[in-house]
Amino acid sequence: MRIATTIFLTDETIRPDRLGRELEQRGFAGLYLPEHTHIPVSRDTPAPMGEPLPREYGRTLDPFIALGQAAAVTERLALGTGITLVGQHDPVDLAKQVATLDFLSGGRFTLGVGYGWNAEEAADHGVEWSTRRELARDRVALMRALWAGEPTAYQGAFGSVRASLAYPKPVHGAPRILLGGAAGPKLFGQIADYADGWLPIGGRGLTETVPALRQAWTDAGRTGEPVVVPYAVRPSPGKLAHYRELGLAEVVLQLPAAGDAEVLRTLDDFAQYL
Repeated sequence: MRIATTIFLTDETIRPDRLGRELEQRGFAGLYLPEHTHIPVSRDTPAPMGEPLPREYGRTLDPFIALGQAAAVTERLALGTGITLVGQHDPVDLAKQVATLDFLSGGRFTLGVGYGWNAEEAADHGVEWSTRRELARDRVALMRALWAGEPTAYQGAFGSVRASLAYPKPVHGAPRILLGGAAGPKLFGQIADYADGWLPIGGRGLTETVPALRQAWTDAGRTGEPVVVPYAVRPSPGKLAHYRELGLAEVVLQLPAAGDAEVLRTLDDFAQYL
């Protein structure tokens, strides 16, 4: 099982180039980064991880720029977002960012797609909260049109693009796309509809939910199996053994949003799971 990591990189933490080098030297499989453009000071939306909201949420680096820096100093380290708030981006610009990062890294990028929890943040981007899931699906479809091998037009409910020349292309035609979100028929239907798999935060309850996702995948006529990558996991030997028993090929461990010394100590501790 591949062991990857995630961290809230900020202006106060270890830098992405240092972290990328240290991860690759130790044999970790990947680095996933979260995204928040800003956190409105006044909000009615409760933080799902509890209040007060941790300091790092309002200080996150742009994940694409940070991952680009990590890509430039590594050769094998997989790169991903966990997650990109797709509804908060112009999809034409985002398609270019994704394709460029994937191309320059030699096809190492995974696009984690999320719907968000902070209604005030989304509203500042013009996102209508009640339709954010449909918006994300539409924007992924538009990006796939721009990643296609031949100029391809797309007309959706929330946006459109003309058949266009749009290079570079992602190395494998499109990056791997994983959806974040809570388990349930609605999410599993969306994964089976337009994604490659699921990023379940924390990795709890997978004994019941992984078979349900696989059934939704089969019912939708998809071949093979959906990718399931437990995300932001606090590891233990028993937990990782359980993921292996479920047939999962990758897990993402949570690093502290901290400076060099604490992050490197944590990596040395996590190395026991490699």
